Amino acid sequence: MFNLLRTKIKFKKMSTEKREFNILVVEDNPGDFALVEDFLLEQIEALTLVHAKNYRDAKSFLHKNDNAFDVVLLDISLPDKTGIPLIQEMVELCGNIPVIVLTGYADFSFGAKSLSLGVSDYILKEELTSMSLYKSIIYSSERKKVVSALEESEKKYSELFHLSPQPMWVFDLESLYFLNVNDAAIKHYGYSREEFLSMTISDIKPIEEIVEMEKALEIKKNDERIYQGNFIHRKKNGELVQVDTQSNIIKYRGKKAAVILAIDVTERSNYIKAIEQQNQKLKEISWIQSHIVRAPLARIMGLVSIIKEMNVNNAEQQEIFDYITLSADELDDAIRNITHKTKLIEEDKLSKIEMTFCKG
Repeated sequence: MFNLLRTKIKFKKMSTEKREFNILVVEDNPGDFALVEDFLLEQIEALTLVHAKNYRDAKSFLHKNDNAFDVVLLDISLPDKTGIPLIQEMVELCGNIPVIVLTGYADFSFGAKSLSLGVSDYILKEELTSMSLYKSIIYSSERKKVVSALEESEKKYSELFHLSPQPMWVFDLESLYFLNVNDAAIKHYGYSREEFLSMTISDIKPIEEIVEMEKALEIKKNDERIYQGNFIHRKKNGELVQVDTQSNIIKYRGKKAAVILAIDVTERSNYIKAIEQQNQKLKEISWIQSHIVRAPLARIMGLVSIIKEMNVNNAEQQEIFDYITLSADELDDAIRNITHKTKLIEEDKLSKIEMTFCKG
């Protein structure tokens, strides 16, 4: 059982902070701990204070009480670990718990190094007051909450990016180099992640598309709204595909970049072209039916009318004329029926094209 001094004071009259705080003080000097305790009690009403006298005890307590503390106050000269190694170990152990370094050494470069390693604040013991310590705790706690929320938000967006079933990437608007790509893009285009990150977006464009791409980039640079366009891309195997893209301007690792969603519409485009070709053939058939076939039919019907006007009395001839008239009428009805069905087929094809666009 490691040596811990636990002090719990609630609703102290002189204090100003109403919230409850659980604080771990890692300090081997009893006098310094007592001073820190007094300062904390001046400002915080509901305080649970835990004292660890060395790194080993602090490590054991942090392992047994994951995220139990609001803040850790750390002296960087402990019997079993000191300096940079101590800071690195404690920052890793604490995770989302802010670490405030308390030290008696006025070394500015060391203080800057400590902050770069992830500590929330660096305070000299000789400059410590109840108010400066209280402010550091409050600021560090709030800052850690904001940073944690941002990290969680970035994690969610990163998951949406990488788990998207459609190819997505981020590229630098100045250099045009890929900054990030998702798994769907790697699978669809055939390039490895390393290959993508060594390329610019020009490398996936055929030469004839470069000018159009440059025009689109000018729009992106001057207008940060969502931009949509249709382009030709080239896969690693040389296959050309038609893609619908949507893009938006973002800040990515300090750079002005564009995030792209690319949907391969090659198959849909080819299907639409095939439908259009079929429709053209149907139009040609319809024209033949309406003009070429109907023309001789019209002549037959005209001849029948002339013969009827000749007042032929022979009953047998009249019967033949009646058959000609009947056949001509039937042929006319058949042509009309074929033309009507052709029109319905064409309308159905157009309807399917519209549905394809809607689904796309």
